Amino acid sequence: MSAAQRYLVLITAFLALVFDGVELGLMPVASLSVSKSLLGSAFTPELGGEWFARFTAALMLGAAIGGIALGNLGDRIGRTRAMGVCILFYSIFAALGAYVKSQEQMLALRFLVGLGVGGLWPNGIALVSECWSGASRPLVSGAMMAGLNAGILLLSQLARHWSITPESWRWIFQFAGAPALLGVFVLVALPESPKWLASRGTKKSVMPLRELFQPQLIRFTLVGIIVSSIPMIGAWSASKWMIPWADKIAGSADVGYKAATQGWWAFGAVLGSFAGAQLASRLGRRLSYALISLVTVTVTVAMFQLTAPLQPAFHGIVFAQGFVATLFFGWLALYLPELFPTRVRATGSGLAYNSGRFATAFGVLGAGFLFSALGGSYPRVGTICALIYALGFVAIWWAPDTGGKPLED
Repeated sequence: MSAAQRYLVLITAFLALVFDGVELGLMPVASLSVSKSLLGSAFTPELGGEWFARFTAALMLGAAIGGIALGNLGDRIGRTRAMGVCILFYSIFAALGAYVKSQEQMLALRFLVGLGVGGLWPNGIALVSECWSGASRPLVSGAMMAGLNAGILLLSQLARHWSITPESWRWIFQFAGAPALLGVFVLVALPESPKWLASRGTKKSVMPLRELFQPQLIRFTLVGIIVSSIPMIGAWSASKWMIPWADKIAGSADVGYKAATQGWWAFGAVLGSFAGAQLASRLGRRLSYALISLVTVTVTVAMFQLTAPLQPAFHGIVFAQGFVATLFFGWLALYLPELFPTRVRATGSGLAYNSGRFATAFGVLGAGFLFSALGGSYPRVGTICALIYALGFVAIWWAPDTGGKPLED
C-alpha cells in the first residue's frame, strides 16, 4: 500500500470507531430520559434502573453475535466490505430509535445496533493491524481504541450543550444515524488489506470459525476469550452505573451533570485506551495486564464507596476510573491480533473480544436484579460488580506472551 492509502485506512477506521463509541455511550446518558418519556406515570427509579440494564444487555448480546458473525464475514469477503456493512447496521438502526413508541421497540433496536457495534471492532482492528505492521503498531492500536472512547467523549459534550431530557431525547438518536454516509464511503472507496488479499490464495480446509477450535488454535482462542471477558463484564456490570447514579442524584438540580460525568469518564478513557497498548509494549503483555487488573478494582471500589455525585472529588475519581479501566482495551487491541494468523485474524479477534459480551449481557441483567434487590443502591451494586476485575490478575498468567513477535501470516 502507498503511504496515502495507509493513512486513509487509519483515519477511516478511527472515525468508524469514534461513531462506534457514540453508540456505546448513547444509552448510559439517555436511558433514564427515554424510560421516563415512554413509561410515563408508570416510571419509578427502580424500574428505570432495570430498563437501563435491559438496554445494555440487548446491546451487549447484539454486539456478541455481531462480533462473531460479522468478524467471520471480514475473513470471507474482506475487511473493508465487512466494516461498511457494520457501520450501516449501527447507524441506520440507531437513527430509527428516534421514532420508537415503546420500550420494547427501543430494546429490539439496541440489539440490532449491537450487531454493527460488535462487528466493527474485529474488522477495523484487523485491517489497521495488517496495514500498519512493525514498530508503529502499538501506537496505531492505541490510537484506534482512543477513537472508540473519543466517541463517548463527543457524545457527552453534545449532551452538555443540548440537554437530553424526557421531553427532548429523540434528537440524539437522529445524530447517531449520521455515520451511514461513512459506511457508504467505506464500501465504495476504502482500499482492502494486502495481507487479506494475499491470503485468499491459500487453501482452507475448514471454515475460519471452526478452525479456531482445532488443536493448533484452541488454546489461543480460549485465552483470548478469557482476557477479553473480564474487562468487558467489569465495564458494563460495574463502571457504567456511575452515570444513572449521577442522573438520579443531580438530575433535578443540574440536567447536564450526567453528561459532565460521562465526559470526565470518557476523557480519562481516551487517554487510558491509548496508553494501554503502550503499557503492554513496554512492560510485557502479562505483567501489564496483571497490574491493570489490580489498579482497576481498587479505583472502581473507591469511586462507589469514597465519593458520590455532587461531591468535589467525584469527577476526579470518575476520570481516574475511566483511565485505568480502559487500559485493558488498548492492551487488547495490540494483543488479540497477535494471537491469530491472517486467515482467521478477524474471526479470532471478534470471537475473543465479543464472547465477553455474551457473559456481559447476562451479567448486566444480573446486576439489574441485584440493583433492585439492594433497594436501588448504585454504590452497593457497583462495588460488588467491580470485583470481577480482580480475576484478571489470576487469569493472565495462563496467556502466551506474544511480545516482540511479528503478526503471523
